[in-house]
Amino acid sequence: MSSGPEQSADNRVAKLQQETIVAIATATVPQRGSVSIVRLSGSGAIAIAKTLFYAPGQPAWESHRILYGYVRQPQTKTTVDEALLLLMCAPRSYTREDVVEFHCHGGMMVVQQVLNLCVAQGARLAQPGEFTLRAFLNGRLDLTQAESVADLVGARSPQAAQTALAGIQGKLAQPIRQLRATCLDILAEVEARIDFEDDLPPLDEAGIKEQLTTVLARVQQILATADRGELIRTGLKVAIVGRPNVGKSSLLNAWSRSDRAIVTDLPGTTRDVVESQLVVGGIPVQVLDTAGIREASDRVEQMGIERSRTAAQAADLILFTLDAQTGWTDDDAAIYQKICTTDSPKPLIWVFNKIDLVEKKNEERGPKNEDLPHSPTPPVYTAAALNQGIDQLEQAILEIVQTGNLNASNLDLAINQRQAAALTRAKLALEQVRGTIADQLPLDFWTIDLRSAIQSLGEITGEDVTESVLDRIFSRFCIGK
Repeated sequence: MSSGPEQSADNRVAKLQQETIVAIATATVPQRGSVSIVRLSGSGAIAIAKTLFYAPGQPAWESHRILYGYVRQPQTKTTVDEALLLLMCAPRSYTREDVVEFHCHGGMMVVQQVLNLCVAQGARLAQPGEFTLRAFLNGRLDLTQAESVADLVGARSPQAAQTALAGIQGKLAQPIRQLRATCLDILAEVEARIDFEDDLPPLDEAGIKEQLTTVLARVQQILATADRGELIRTGLKVAIVGRPNVGKSSLLNAWSRSDRAIVTDLPGTTRDVVESQLVVGGIPVQVLDTAGIREASDRVEQMGIERSRTAAQAADLILFTLDAQTGWTDDDAAIYQKICTTDSPKPLIWVFNKIDLVEKKNEERGPKNEDLPHSPTPPVYTAAALNQGIDQLEQAILEIVQTGNLNASNLDLAINQRQAAALTRAKLALEQVRGTIADQLPLDFWTIDLRSAIQSLGEITGEDVTESVLDRIFSRFCIGK
């Protein structure tokens, strides 16, 4: 660790150790809720708790023991709440400091009173993510684990939660530390030859090249998880577009297994963008059912159509829905020209709906593929009114995700944008080292890029990190975590 970041972290730890922080650690719904937790951390946590909490029978205040009693106003002894108190003494706590939790009745009034009493006794309101920041600064978590805590809290699918949990368990930090250790070993070998060239055997250049190749291959393998990790965290935005009355709303209802959108035989029923949240193959999917796009005189319908165009432009994937009975029409072509022929065209899946009506008349299943504008994905045939074809639609979406180079070989490793940026810098530095070796440059030049790679890898786990980076990371956390 470089001296600058190390001193910054030490100064931050020293400052925080002098303060006791408090926050509401549970989501609180106004006037409702079963239980709310007020959490304290710091050297004064136990003293504040003893001032505010009365436990009948005078039980021992021991670490990792739950006490029953009352939160009271210290001057008047007025009871504020009947509660449980959980005491966790340092270092056996989340922050490795003394931690106290008041488990109160839910709702805003009670928990706010308890919070105010803690502040009145000298605690400071915690900043976003400050409990986890203290856990990092006190060595309980590295930076990848801390970021995974935020990912777990905000997980929108079982896969996202599983990936975040793997990060908390160190499945990302472990390979990064191994890569950094290998780079440190190479640097030590090179610097030893610079300082003691006459006393040591010649440098094993072939062995170092082999080590660098291995490290680079592993770096590239981890980097390949970045897109998949972003998808798992933020999800995929999918817009269902098409002309009126092709069954877009029926498709949304069948897919979401609910009646989110009104369905009638009248064109133009959907006047606004209707949204539904789904999970497909472990990926959160935000589905937008848009108003049928056509020339309309109704002002409200015009506004809905304009919102449809905006939603389609903001989507990651377009489900262009056609009526299988009529096939590709001039109106469909006009919509395609307005939405899909842009400077940066979006992935698209052709969906032929109402295929059950075609089969009922013993007609051919939709138009031939050559009638459609090019799409790398074959058309999907659905009968939304009968809940048919949804599995095939989801499979087509997952295939687009796969072919978009978003398939991670190890889903336990899914790096975020910050980690990907640092890992990319490490990759470039390591490639530069190989170029330096190939150009037969002096050993001093090797060390420059090796140190850069080591620093970039250290930024991922927090072994080389500045105070400003920490502020950016933890400002995204919720208060109380």
